[in-house]
Amino acid sequence: MIIETDRLRLRRLSVDDAEFILRLLNEPSFIQNIGDRGVRTVDDARGYIVKGPITSYEKFGFGLWMVETKLPVAPIGICGLLKRDVLDDVDIGYALLPEFWSQGYALESASAVISYAAEKLDLKRVLAVTNSNNQSSIRLLEKMGFKYERMVQLSEDAAEIKLFAAEV
Repeated sequence: MIIETDRLRLRRLSVDDAEFILRLLNEPSFIQNIGDRGVRTVDDARGYIVKGPITSYEKFGFGLWMVETKLPVAPIGICGLLKRDVLDDVDIGYALLPEFWSQGYALESASAVISYAAEKLDLKRVLAVTNSNNQSSIRLLEKMGFKYERMVQLSEDAAEIKLFAAEV
């Protein structure tokens, strides 16, 4: 376990989480707001976990973590830190299954990750990116003290998205 809050636990993802990741990454809201990761099978999900989060843990000591409720213990999403080659600073990422939206879980997990970034990793600044039309994510970032900076592209063929930053 990496982080514990009143209602949640954040822990490293493992290949045993592949079925959950398959479901999360194929939610229409994930594809619309974050992107299609091309994960269509449990084997694809295992590959995603190994190439993404597990590689990030090994390289940087952080990555996207599984978000679980404590009672009952149930996976509800992912939240964590990413280091992208195209961004100068670490950014926060999060996604929850739709049935867990509007219950404060995104704010609780993301706030805990920001505290972890400041206290355990000694980061001074954290970024966040989101689609311009993802108003719920924009509201969450603003509630956490993130400020809009500019539009960015994460790759040459990607659409422009909003970049936010917060001093932590």
